[in-house]
Amino acid sequence: MKKANLLIFLLLPLFCLAQSFQLKGKIANEKSTLEWANVSILNLEGKIINGTTSKQDGTFEINLKKGTYKIRIGLLGFTDYEKEFTIEKDTDLGIIVLKENATNLGEVVIQSKKKTIEQKTDRLVYNLENNVTTVGGDALSAISTAPGVVVQNNAITILGKGTSRVMIDGRMLELAGEELNNFLKSISSGDIKNIEIISNPPAKYDAEGTGGLINIIMKKGIRDSWKNTTTVSYDQNKFGIVTLRDNFFYNKKKFRFSASLNGKTGYLNATDDLKMYFPNGLSHIYSITKVKNENLSGKLALDYDLSERTTIGFQYLNDRNNPDFKSDIRIDNYNAQNQLDNVTLNNSFTDKGSKNQTYNAHLITKLDSLKRKLSVDLDYFNYSSKFNRNFVANNYTPDMTFVDVNQSGQNISNQDIDNWSFRADMEHPFQALNLSYGAKMSFTNSISDVLYYNTISGNPELDPNQSNRFKYTENNQAVYVNADKKFNEKWNFQMGLRLENTQTNGFSETMNQETVNNYLKLFPTFYASYKKNENNTFSLNYGKRINRPRFDLLNPFRIYISSNSYSEGNPFLKPSFSDNFEFAHSYKEVLRTSVFVNSVTNGYGVLFTSNPETNTQIVTRENYFKNLNYGVGETYSATFAEWWSSENSLYFLGAKTEFIKDINATPSNSLQVDFSTNNTFILGKTTKLQIDFSYSSPFKSGLYEIGYASSFDIGFKQDLFNKTMQIAFLANDIFNTSYLKDFTSVVNGVKQVYIENQSNRFVRLSVVYNFGNKKINVKERAFGNQDEKKRTGN
Repeated sequence: MKKANLLIFLLLPLFCLAQSFQLKGKIANEKSTLEWANVSILNLEGKIINGTTSKQDGTFEINLKKGTYKIRIGLLGFTDYEKEFTIEKDTDLGIIVLKENATNLGEVVIQSKKKTIEQKTDRLVYNLENNVTTVGGDALSAISTAPGVVVQNNAITILGKGTSRVMIDGRMLELAGEELNNFLKSISSGDIKNIEIISNPPAKYDAEGTGGLINIIMKKGIRDSWKNTTTVSYDQNKFGIVTLRDNFFYNKKKFRFSASLNGKTGYLNATDDLKMYFPNGLSHIYSITKVKNENLSGKLALDYDLSERTTIGFQYLNDRNNPDFKSDIRIDNYNAQNQLDNVTLNNSFTDKGSKNQTYNAHLITKLDSLKRKLSVDLDYFNYSSKFNRNFVANNYTPDMTFVDVNQSGQNISNQDIDNWSFRADMEHPFQALNLSYGAKMSFTNSISDVLYYNTISGNPELDPNQSNRFKYTENNQAVYVNADKKFNEKWNFQMGLRLENTQTNGFSETMNQETVNNYLKLFPTFYASYKKNENNTFSLNYGKRINRPRFDLLNPFRIYISSNSYSEGNPFLKPSFSDNFEFAHSYKEVLRTSVFVNSVTNGYGVLFTSNPETNTQIVTRENYFKNLNYGVGETYSATFAEWWSSENSLYFLGAKTEFIKDINATPSNSLQVDFSTNNTFILGKTTKLQIDFSYSSPFKSGLYEIGYASSFDIGFKQDLFNKTMQIAFLANDIFNTSYLKDFTSVVNGVKQVYIENQSNRFVRLSVVYNFGNKKINVKERAFGNQDEKKRTGN
């Protein structure tokens, strides 16, 4: 019955349409008919309420309700045509002749440059065309250059908001961490039109994620075209990585096709340094890891126009990663007098792999000329991963004399996740306001097997106390409604409500323990903008969000570094919630000021705990805090000369943290300063140089204290052969200062200091070659179950 009510709710507008009449005509000049002329219908107040473009024979058709309107027709090279008319029946305006402009456009050279940053009501739009470091790069490197966005340690963060989710053309990518980064690296930055930074997402989008949204908008063009882009790049850090990427787009009449194939192979060098100050002495763990960077992914997309109003399509995505790694770990244990007591050497090899397949079928239909549009998506997603780690840890005296075997074992973990989702979205504009609404249903099943074998005797012996089988199901149903209204040229409002109902069930077979969590939550959003004059625009927005734990964080598998150090998941994690407020001012779209507050309740995160009695370290995840984040940000766009443009940002961030669980630690917070400047220099018609610098000060945040990070980058681009080929060079993090430093916490009286460096310093040489018809028109559509894919932790 509930499903029937939902169907009625979605389709009711189809049966409530008022009677409309057809308006038609033909557009021409003095010699021939004109195609692609813009036809706009306005009410008597001058607001555009409908529109279309003329066909190949110059004709156009629009359905309108009874009333009086204005018609406006425009085409480059011709004088605009405007006329008032009344429609009470089907009306033919006949042939409308446009007059050519007196100016000979052939003799005029128009040079324009898009603004790098544009402020909208609910988002900031970042245009890539002026950034040299993104040429020959990928979507991840492009995101890292966006204002107020930081990409570090496999996390994409909007400053002051937390880890962000990523969309492509308004559809969620259900990936996170390393796997999300790998997927974004498979997308050429040359095919990106712009990037939207949405700090408070509207109700249309899933309420998942506290850190806002990053929306990647792909380029589009005209019909009857094709294009192929091939990119080859080589990165050199301590080791080398080769990337080959090919993207093909084809658009002919009613048929559109796109295909991409991306391959990467090579190695990264990663180092980890952890110091634990126990009462009876220091334990120092240092590891060097050689990580295989091997990825193969591909995507196919087909779209076909059944009619002028209805399109169907299908997408398939396959992504495989094999990041095997070999680690050499040294553990130095000191006594209370700071003398070296003993040494443990842990050598391990991990066979790690993951793959996912995603299928999407969709239908888009325009219901009438009033721009009512229904969009339906059906998705299936499967993700599987394996983890097989063999290790031997031997004890030695300070002079490196062998003593005994500390530990020898094998960790095997397998995870399989299936997800089905269905969503329907309706765009339903009225003369008074624009209304949109929709619904989504999602069904997820996850099974995780964790096995631990003790191999110290030479024969693997299963340890049932360290092995587990975990089953998890999650079902989610959501409906939303969103409305926006422009009252005049100064005021614009948008309001939305999203209702999400979630049922989860986690069962540990080993512990014979079941965890059930059901919750129904309402997520409101609000936006208001006021344009005082041509120079000053103000905006205010609010949104409530939820942050559900990724599936891998719920899996209680245990990975050992030594007998006294391991990491494990937590099947009892619960979601956290956040309330986000932001007030912004834009001056001439050159200077932008943002003041924001973000309140997090029932927050969860990584918890480094220690047992001083056994000198044991446990890395786990808990709901242990609530947080109030606040800050102010300034971004400034400057053009110092025709050959020098600059984008700059400065953020001041603060927080107040309270622990809601007794973890035997004291929270502390301090001011954080984040600064970046990106400078582009035009050295000639085909040559550009870019110099970037960023700096983040040391700061304290709740349980942790974090050291500074900075990066100095130089990029160079040379266009060849009428811009069909581009050669790009990038020297990233030249001084090797952008890695995680001095990540410090004190729990149970034990201080821990962690440092991680994952080859942030590298040089890259890229060659990009384009051929075909450059006027492409490819419709990108992301997958409807991207919210569930993200929480696989990949």
